[in-house]
Amino acid sequence: MSGWDEGAIFYSDHTQFPPEGQERHGSQSRHAALVKFKEFIRSFTNDKREFVYRESLIQNPKFLLVEMEHLDSFDTDLTTKIRKQPADYLPLFETAAGEVLAGLRSKVAGETGEMEEPNIGDVQILLSSKEDSLSMRSLGAEYISKLVKISGISIAASKTKAKATYVTLLCKNCKNVRTVPCRAGLGGAMVPRSCDHVPQPGEEPCPIDPWIVVPDKSKYVDQQTLKLQENPEDVPTGELPRHVLLSVDRHLVQTIVPGTRLTVMGIYSIYQSSGSSANQKGAVAVRQPYIRVVGVEQVHESNSSGPTSFMRDEEAEFKEFAQRPDAYEKICSMIAPSIFGHADVKKAIACLLFGGSRKKLPDGVKLRGDINVLLLGDPSTAKSQFLKFVEKTAPVAVYTSGKGSSAAGLTASVIRDSSSREFYLEGGAMVLADGGVVCIDEFDKMRVEDRVAIHEAMEQQTISIAKAGITTVLNSRTSVLAAANPPSGRYDDLKTAQDNIDLQTTILSRFDLIFIVKDIRMYSQDKLIASHIIKVHASAGAISKVAIEGENWLKRYLDYCRVHCMPRLSDSAASMLQSNYVRIRQQMRQQANESGEATAIPITVRQLEAIIRLSESLAKMRLSAVATEEHVTEALRLFHVSTMDAARSGLNEQMNLTAEMRNEIKQAETQIKRRMGIGSHISERRLIDDLTRMGMNESIVRRALLIMHQRDEVEYKRERRVIVRKA
Repeated sequence: MSGWDEGAIFYSDHTQFPPEGQERHGSQSRHAALVKFKEFIRSFTNDKREFVYRESLIQNPKFLLVEMEHLDSFDTDLTTKIRKQPADYLPLFETAAGEVLAGLRSKVAGETGEMEEPNIGDVQILLSSKEDSLSMRSLGAEYISKLVKISGISIAASKTKAKATYVTLLCKNCKNVRTVPCRAGLGGAMVPRSCDHVPQPGEEPCPIDPWIVVPDKSKYVDQQTLKLQENPEDVPTGELPRHVLLSVDRHLVQTIVPGTRLTVMGIYSIYQSSGSSANQKGAVAVRQPYIRVVGVEQVHESNSSGPTSFMRDEEAEFKEFAQRPDAYEKICSMIAPSIFGHADVKKAIACLLFGGSRKKLPDGVKLRGDINVLLLGDPSTAKSQFLKFVEKTAPVAVYTSGKGSSAAGLTASVIRDSSSREFYLEGGAMVLADGGVVCIDEFDKMRVEDRVAIHEAMEQQTISIAKAGITTVLNSRTSVLAAANPPSGRYDDLKTAQDNIDLQTTILSRFDLIFIVKDIRMYSQDKLIASHIIKVHASAGAISKVAIEGENWLKRYLDYCRVHCMPRLSDSAASMLQSNYVRIRQQMRQQANESGEATAIPITVRQLEAIIRLSESLAKMRLSAVATEEHVTEALRLFHVSTMDAARSGLNEQMNLTAEMRNEIKQAETQIKRRMGIGSHISERRLIDDLTRMGMNESIVRRALLIMHQRDEVEYKRERRVIVRKA
């Protein structure tokens, strides 16, 4: 059983063996603290005159959750002691809780029939506090052995191990048995060097280091180590997120899964890492920090970030704002104010930030409430700027780029721990952004297998892992905002929607809104855009205080709406939505029959759910509990200008062709076939020039080529510069 004495902590023995003068005083103060702790548990009452902790102990004798504010109001001195010397006073608190519980229990009949005291197990004290948490970067040497509170996101959890609290030692020589206590956390046991047995005359004295560990007779508790990483929004730009090791024991074990946002109370401690290399062995005084957890609070996604307590004035202001008739327009004007135009895209992004209502059905099925938006179109149409704005404004956001993201980086990866050689899970971007938004730029540049990995996260909002013996499901309740370019770089009106939107229908159906953003060359609009951009550059230095306040206000209002409002559809809105959906499906079927091929963007039940979510988010902006017909009308309008527009976009053979144009296209086809024999190839530019010299219209020739390409009569080569005629 080697290893009990490894990972030793350098400690001061002043607390266990104080100097002669202090010994009596120390034991007195500790005894006084024990009495006060007992009194606190027995007699503390809350505002409703209930004995909170006494009742809690009777109902759940395993652990007791104590609020620091209650202890502070009872006795400030006790709080100070627990904050300054938690390692000394928390065991006392646990002893006090055990003694109080023994006093509260009635005696039971023993085996002999006599009344005996009931057997009381250990009571674990868990602390919670409403104070602000410290930044992980500010934890330094001055906090060692003190109580600290930090928040972050758990990225890994180890297997449960057995940690000895008392080690039973047996002397090899005289069979003398001794019990040694172990230090809490990641500390080991202090094994004495010699046996205290006095040898009899003629008996051989015990040698040095005679003890062997008897594992069967030692006492154990469960222990687990976690890795806590800084919240993504707290990491300074350009820096790697820091992480700290947590040690949890007893009832806190296996309550945390990777990807959970936590606020942790714990004792900032140090340990010697067992995996330290040989050259560090000489550095006796250098130790690794870790936090011994004494209280965990899970942050739910509804209040995932920022203070959830709103002042009454603030609440009144928010409610007053929501009643204004122009509330929706005002919110949309706050979305990316530095970007000119794109009114509908801004409205869609406002809907994405507020989100719909998440629902859980009686049979356990969960319906997502998050809205996914895809921006597809020309370069320099401010797509990435929208993504950057959302990253700044959303309560939780992660920004990634398509080429720099792998499937494991987006979902979750299995990593082997260097010291223990065991596998553990680390959550990726979709897990870290749980309860927020993932912004994916250059979505079209992602490899297909990486794009497939986020299918499940976008609809079921979970990530299933079955790797290296780990089978688990992680939550990823996120909205996805993606930006992509068409395959040829620019959106080409002479191509069909299918050729322009080069993404699989499986991923397209998961986006609630798909916007095609075009760079339209119009004199009046270009003039307005140019003057807006020049104005933005000219006044870039003087960032107005109003703009910053507006941004902060929007964040607070977002938080408030997401926490306090979960709208549902009204009956009249539901019937209106039903008739509209059936009509849209009918139109799409008709279009497919006319053109002879399916639309690039499928209109399925997912799109019906998308319109429901949009209606709910529009109601949420107004803090309305019911989504009315007005909200459904606006949601349908947004859906028509985005997804429906994209589905009908591009060139369609049979649409908008007069009889005269059809005739011209046929003539152009005949001329092309005359020029090119089967198997011959010619430059596209040269062919078009030749036919325009004969008096044909260039757009008619291009359209004829495109129709022939669709019928597979010609094929493009060398980046569409050369045409080859096929058999």
